Amino acid sequence: MDITFESYPKDDVECDREAYKKALDNLKPGDLVIIFTPDNLHYDMIKDSVTKGMHVLVTKPAVQLLKHHLELIHLAKTKNVLVTTEVHKRWDPIYADAWQKIRTYGDFSYMYSYMSQPKKQLITFKQWAGKSSDISYYLNSHHIDFHVWAMSNKAKPIRVIANGSTGIATSPAYDIKTEDTITLMVSWVNSSGNLGTAVYTASWTAPTSDVHSQQRFFYMGQTGEINVDQAHRGYSIATDESGYASINPLFMKYSPDANGYFSGQSGYGYQSIEVFVNASSKLRSMPFLSAFEYDNSLATLNTTAKVTAILEAGRISLDNGGKAVKILYEEDGHMPSSLKIE
Repeated sequence: MDITFESYPKDDVECDREAYKKALDNLKPGDLVIIFTPDNLHYDMIKDSVTKGMHVLVTKPAVQLLKHHLELIHLAKTKNVLVTTEVHKRWDPIYADAWQKIRTYGDFSYMYSYMSQPKKQLITFKQWAGKSSDISYYLNSHHIDFHVWAMSNKAKPIRVIANGSTGIATSPAYDIKTEDTITLMVSWVNSSGNLGTAVYTASWTAPTSDVHSQQRFFYMGQTGEINVDQAHRGYSIATDESGYASINPLFMKYSPDANGYFSGQSGYGYQSIEVFVNASSKLRSMPFLSAFEYDNSLATLNTTAKVTAILEAGRISLDNGGKAVKILYEEDGHMPSSLKIE
């Protein structure tokens, strides 16, 4: 396999935000583009890639604004290209099984999710944290996507109120103007008319612990409930060098096989990229297929607009003193159209 790599910009260039355009000029329609950049850069990169006829995989969140999300849905449809979000929790076997069970638990009643990373991440993300995005976009997007996915054709979010905790990021040790922890309280309505409530919390100021990221959720439907602790799988190690840790090789297995070769193909971090490559390759070889045929199996733009609506509504609420933000819908009642402060 050819593993040669050409970088844009060149290795001796510290920063060039337009370099990706030069890379796109060397690709052809039907080629694959994978975007893992700070959130505020996603929209322009997706738009430019789709305009040139590329299939795109973008890290969550797809974009930050609902109007951009809706624009890209139309553009992708016009070009018949696949644009999907890399949300690897969809491929976690525990989450995938929970998704199937949730679909059988009747109307949605309540969900609580929590996801965190240690405060040293504030140093890692110092160039963009609080300037172009926040911890809700970065981490809440995981469980919001999972919930939206599980509620497909069953329920929809209608109202968002956000609150933030502060004090660590803004301290002299970090000097970043951003929230430490963000909680979104979201009102949902089931297709039956019954109401449900979801509380999504994300933080990047947690103390160092046995895992890099605490990840868990509780879901209650009208006929069943589920508890998932993604961070603790009953598998822990301890070494003199690194101390105690709970590990998760189900995400990515870094240790080689018996012959010394990569053996992480079964990890859900690997699979989330593999399925995009396979789907895009099929579209390349069968151009008469519609990219929208993957709406049922992948986190396509067409099926994740509610995720963007919740995240943007949360940011609007935070910027307006915690005021409630309504999510308005198109006439079909399924696709969010705009946001409105109450």
